[in-house]
Amino acid sequence: MSSIPVSDLVLRVQETGAKRVALQFPDGLRRRSFEVASALHRAGLKVIISGDPCYGACDLALDALSQADLLVHFGHTPVENVENVIYEHLEEDFDLTSLDAAAALLRGPKVGLVTTVQHVHMLEAVAGYLGKKGFECVVERGSPRTPFPGQVLGCSFEAARQTGADEILFVGTGLFHPLGVRLATGARVIALDPYTGTAGEVDADRLLRKRYARIEKARDAESIGIILSLKSGQMRREMAEKLAGLSQNAYVITLREVTPDSLMNLGFDCYVNTACPRLAYDDQVRFPAPLLSPQEFEIACGVRSWEDYEIDEIS
Repeated sequence: MSSIPVSDLVLRVQETGAKRVALQFPDGLRRRSFEVASALHRAGLKVIISGDPCYGACDLALDALSQADLLVHFGHTPVENVENVIYEHLEEDFDLTSLDAAAALLRGPKVGLVTTVQHVHMLEAVAGYLGKKGFECVVERGSPRTPFPGQVLGCSFEAARQTGADEILFVGTGLFHPLGVRLATGARVIALDPYTGTAGEVDADRLLRKRYARIEKARDAESIGIILSLKSGQMRREMAEKLAGLSQNAYVITLREVTPDSLMNLGFDCYVNTACPRLAYDDQVRFPAPLLSPQEFEIACGVRSWEDYEIDEIS
């Protein structure tokens, strides 16, 4: 696990003139909260720690910030302009020889490169390593939500589209990001886990079959809840209102945390998610009723065809 550059952080905080600092960590870093808080306290700062769940920079602890002069948000890069917030993402190195597994699957010669924020600093080295194997690597900037070249988020795959490549290599862990790249670009996608050195071609057909089944089930819904997130970086009010206008049985529901229990207690036959796009794709099995993306609801309502299927993104 990467170390948190605490001494540099102390200096950055002191330069702002803040006296009381709130800290926010995602689950993977939360156990580091005492380490960071102690260092800031020794520097003469008052510290509070947000204990609420954190799913990304779209989920800033604004309640904690209201009790402090400054919020330090760890693990992500900014997706919105909010005053008095410092972002601390961490860098994770990996052994470049892990790329050999991906190189064996790539057809080339042109390959788009994308990854998540902890590995973006490695992309130049990745391009150089693969270049020696005869591949022309392309790294491009994406949307304002992804400030680093080659960076993708679960809600933004623009950096992958901008490569214009018919073949894309995703470097990172998990299945959602490479699936998102595949659906967003239509390109052949190879996913490499740089820690295990395993690579494979991404197949989105199974996911699409599941999504089609959810859409078909939702066509018979007599009550539809359009979820409007109260999280500042996820709130898409205009979209929620537009979607609600597609059906006389649809109503906007505001939620901060979209959980199976909250939806079960509401009791609607179908829900449409305008909050974090990953909810509909990653967590559908947990929810009591079909949870559609905005584009999928448009298909269910007949204003979009299945051939025009798109993965949901936040621009």
